[in-house]
Amino acid sequence: MTVILGINSYHGDASACLLRDGKLIAAAEEERFRRIKHWAGFPSEAIRYCMEEAGASLESIDHVAINHDAKANLWKKVSFTLTKRPELSLVLDRIRNKREQANVEEELLHTVGAGFRGKIHHVEHHLAHLSSAFLVSPFEEAVVVSVDGFGDFASAAWGIGRGGNIEIEEKVFFPHSLGIFYEALTQYLGFPNYGDEYKVMGLAPYGESRFLEQMRKIVLLDRDGTYRLDLGFFRHHMEKVAYEWEGGAPSVGQLFAPALENLLGPARKSGDDLTQRHKDIARSIQAMYEEAFLNLLNSLYRRHRLDALALAGGCGMNSVANGKILANTPFKRLYVQSAAGDAGGAIGAAFQVWHSAHCAGTGADGFRRRFHMDHAYWGPQFSAQEIGSLLEVRRAELSAAKCQIRRIDDEVQLCQETAEAIAAGKVIGWFQGRMEWGPRALGNRSILCDPRRGDMKDILNVKIKRRESFRPFAPSILRESVPEWFETDDDVPFMMQVYPIRKEKRALIPAVTHVDGSGRLQTVQRDTSPRYYRLIEQFCVLTGVPMLLNTSFNENEPVVCRPEEALNCFLRTQMDVLVLGDFVISR
Repeated sequence: MTVILGINSYHGDASACLLRDGKLIAAAEEERFRRIKHWAGFPSEAIRYCMEEAGASLESIDHVAINHDAKANLWKKVSFTLTKRPELSLVLDRIRNKREQANVEEELLHTVGAGFRGKIHHVEHHLAHLSSAFLVSPFEEAVVVSVDGFGDFASAAWGIGRGGNIEIEEKVFFPHSLGIFYEALTQYLGFPNYGDEYKVMGLAPYGESRFLEQMRKIVLLDRDGTYRLDLGFFRHHMEKVAYEWEGGAPSVGQLFAPALENLLGPARKSGDDLTQRHKDIARSIQAMYEEAFLNLLNSLYRRHRLDALALAGGCGMNSVANGKILANTPFKRLYVQSAAGDAGGAIGAAFQVWHSAHCAGTGADGFRRRFHMDHAYWGPQFSAQEIGSLLEVRRAELSAAKCQIRRIDDEVQLCQETAEAIAAGKVIGWFQGRMEWGPRALGNRSILCDPRRGDMKDILNVKIKRRESFRPFAPSILRESVPEWFETDDDVPFMMQVYPIRKEKRALIPAVTHVDGSGRLQTVQRDTSPRYYRLIEQFCVLTGVPMLLNTSFNENEPVVCRPEEALNCFLRTQMDVLVLGDFVISR
């Protein structure tokens, strides 16, 4: 038996996973335990959880796989430093970061103890990304692509996956990066926090791409599918741009140079009104990203003529662009893992180590032995006894809040009553089973509502979410109902693709229909999420609509992990009903 611990550390979205004989046993992001969004540092709590879930002792861990290799692309680093001569502070900052990465082994020993006798492997950042997609996909052979900000001095890599092997054929190196382009322009629009790019995606449909020509001066496309930045618009290649985590929360200094404001006008300050100009710039940013991204993919298809694509990297979280791949390239099949960003590097590093040792050169035979990630439920779960004990301890507090507690052991009745509450317009906290892996709530740590109500977005934002009005909410739909409601018939279990909703259906589900008629759908299967499937099925019986509005169970915090956090969120917001396993708490 072989046990592999995979980790993403000293970077945003620190995480850990554990494999046993090539099968995933557990995976979680550190932020869920620390309660700080995108927590960066060493994922000690996630490691402890994964070991407990697997029942693994210190002595049983054979390998530790880290999604970073300081030796990767070394000559590129040296060449850049000698030829470009960046500020000394930038070089020193990079050296400091490498020292922190080197401390991973020391931190690991501190976390898991002196009993660890396994081997530590450093897996190059983008190889880990590519592995996190292809080596858990259903594909025997596929084009593999990783696009993000930076990792190990590269911002993108692509090649071919066959069986248990990945061959990287080309990379884009520092300082050129589509991820940096999108992040810098996100900052320009007044969204300064780490991970705010999704706000630009949500804002983009409200604008027109009238700044696209200016964007084409920033991102330069080559005929072979590659791309470059006009570095005059950026600071990251010559100056020290702070990348820090105060108390574990990542922050990035200003990436864009004054030339960007000369091109586009003054940058928006956080908190300023969003004008039509800002919306048009957001649309143009998204359009430029899609143009560069699809140019790369079409070039790769022409080169390899394979129908399948496995996608990863932080830019793999751009669900709007992902939803355009099958319509705008010849690819016919797409797989994007639920933690496509840096958290997923933990899984990628672990599976790369496993396949390197066990599947090298095995081709299709190696493929048939591989693990396929068809659901995202790899986090902590809690028993009815644990939930019942929590409610008993806090019974007086719940009584003072005029809450009623019932236990419903019959799943059909539980789902039927919950569906009735949703159909009546109530906001439901839904806490079930194992926590999701990745940033999306996929029916186990979700807030659920009626998608038919045009006022539901405003109700949610007033009662709980308190977020920007332009950001859409997503639909969870029964898999077999997808072609009836969407202009696609695809498996999207991880909410990683946005597709057009059929025109005749949009008025029926206004709460999950974005301004451009699209929806970031999640397809729900009976065999991978039976209770959530049954709930949506019951809602369909009542309303004729086979979907629910699904948003993450949180309030300006990481998605809830433990029952205590779900209960706290319920009590401090205006949520109507909380379903904790078999327990129903209602106001």
